[in-house]
Amino acid sequence: MTAGHVVSVETLMLRVGTDNRWSYRHATTSPRAGETPDEAARRLAGVRGDDPGVVLHSTSWRYEPDGRVVLTYAVCPDPAPWLPAEHAPDLEIARGAGPATPSPDHVTLANVVAHAVRHLAFLVAEDPVVARALARHPRLGAALSGPPAAAPEPAAAGA
Repeated sequence: MTAGHVVSVETLMLRVGTDNRWSYRHATTSPRAGETPDEAARRLAGVRGDDPGVVLHSTSWRYEPDGRVVLTYAVCPDPAPWLPAEHAPDLEIARGAGPATPSPDHVTLANVVAHAVRHLAFLVAEDPVVARALARHPRLGAALSGPPAAAPEPAAAGA
């Protein structure tokens, strides 16, 4: 981090309903003095670091025009599923204009949620610690084991 950049921590508390649709709660904070971003995310989500059935994982970061660097954490399953949540639309990730320009022109919260769900799906397949934790929640495991729903890729020119 360079001088002048403020770090914000956002958490996405993720859950999947009986209809296999993702929902989320969203909260943002700044780390307190002496607090790491991981600790701030746990505080914000209300989860303990030793909870074997909850995954808290940093899924992305982005630079905002106001100079903030936003670190996004997925928390799965949502530790407070009784609280109201937003339904996630189609899981469409934001993309940059080209392979050497990865930052999209515009990122919505829905894009961040989509990226977090895709990231968790990757971790379930590749990280045995995450896979074990989420295996305790069969609905989550099933929703993350298949390919995530997303908008189709645009057809290549001449295809």
